[in-house]
Amino acid sequence: MTPLLPVAATLALVSGAVAPAPAEVALTAVETGRPEPILTEDWQAGPGAAGCFRTPLSLALLTETFALYDAAEPRPAPQAPACFDAARIGADLAAGTAVAFLGARNITPGVDRVVAVYPDGRAYVWQQPNDLAGKN
Repeated sequence: MTPLLPVAATLALVSGAVAPAPAEVALTAVETGRPEPILTEDWQAGPGAAGCFRTPLSLALLTETFALYDAAEPRPAPQAPACFDAARIGADLAAGTAVAFLGARNITPGVDRVVAVYPDGRAYVWQQPNDLAGKN
């Protein structure tokens, strides 16, 4: 396990470009409003914008420290690894068996990075349009 650096901004999804899944993950801290790195391990990512990993951090710690993301809508991602099942992640978020966090707002204008975490440490990252998507 290695602490990781914040995620860099990537190409906009709204323009049709897909940024690769990050090899490092940050979540937006409630206190500062800025992305802060979290511990990750067991990465699975293809060349697409989604990835799967594990974190040893508890949901209790994460929910007290980082901003929740209420509008999470995981979608099938081009070239996503087999572990990324958008439909299941979405259903689990709706059922409350996973919690979504804001990774970073506007990694490019109109695109947020979102991270879903399960109580057992499984976690998934993807990008999705936000309320600025398509606006000039």
